[in-house]
Formats: sequence, structure tokens, C-alpha cells
Amino acid sequence: MNTTWLSEDERAAWVRLVAVVELLPGVLDTQLRKESGLTHFEYFVLAMLSEAPDRTLRMTELARRTNATLPRLSHVARRLEDAGLVMRSVCPEDRRATNASLTDVGWERVVSAAPGHVGAVRRFVIDRLSAVQVEQLGDIADALLGALDPDRRLTGLYDPPGAAPAQSRQE
Repeated sequence: MNTTWLSEDERAAWVRLVAVVELLPGVLDTQLRKESGLTHFEYFVLAMLSEAPDRTLRMTELARRTNATLPRLSHVARRLEDAGLVMRSVCPEDRRATNASLTDVGWERVVSAAPGHVGAVRRFVIDRLSAVQVEQLGDIADALLGALDPDRRLTGLYDPPGAAPAQSRQE
């Protein structure tokens, strides 16, 4: 195998990206735990349910939207259910499937957590960039996600209405 090593500029960019990928989740998790008593993943689960019709999704769909395995999601859903934030029930359309629904208490929690979370996202990412850089960040993310999420399982949920999928925008 013939390896094409990274140039110094490529290596420097790569190391910086790895630093962001490693540091940002911890910063967001710390903010949410401190202000809302939720992990970042728990918040993400609640947020996905809050955006769903009737605040309910099949567990398999919720796993897809959160990029989680079913065992991981089931474990977190059990914790959220024990806290009264989520309720799981048999899916009426397919009795073999399980639905997860956001309770009123869960809705209140995600609504109260959202401003602090958005504030952290702004403080650590968005407000550090110019408008042009935010657009470039979207383009860079689309380029990377073309390889990481080629079926758009996770990211396809966020295409603006009427927009071409990110992959076709790259071509």
C-alpha cells in the first residue's frame, strides 16, 4: 500500500479538527449537566422527540435520528423514563415496535434547557465565526458528511425545505 502522508498544512488542520471534535462535546455536556441536569445525548433525545409529530417516535427512528444504537438508546430512554421525561409504549401500528413519547415534564425540561444550550453553541462555535465562515463551516461539514453519512440517515433531517441534498450541492 502506498501511503500519501499529510503535508504540514494538512496535518496542522487535521490536528485542530481532532481537537475540536474531542473538546466540543465535553464543553456542551458540562454546560447541559450544570444548568439542566442532562447529558448532551439526553438533551439530543429530548430535542428529537420535541420536533416529532405528537412528540412521539418509534425507538428505531429515534435511534436513527440520534445516530445511536438501540441498546444505548434503550438505556438512556430508561433513565429518561425513570425521571418522568419520556414515556415508552407499544406502537399502535406495529405491536412489535416501541414508541418513545416526550411527557409534559420532558417538554418543559427541553424548553428550559434549550436557551442555555443554544447559548453555549453560540459562545463556543457560531459567535467565533464570521457569517462567511459559518457558511464555509456548513460546506465543510457537508463535504465530510458525504463520506461519513452517505445515506443521509442523520443529516438528511436538516436539509432546508426545497433545498437540494448536500451531496448534489457538492458536485
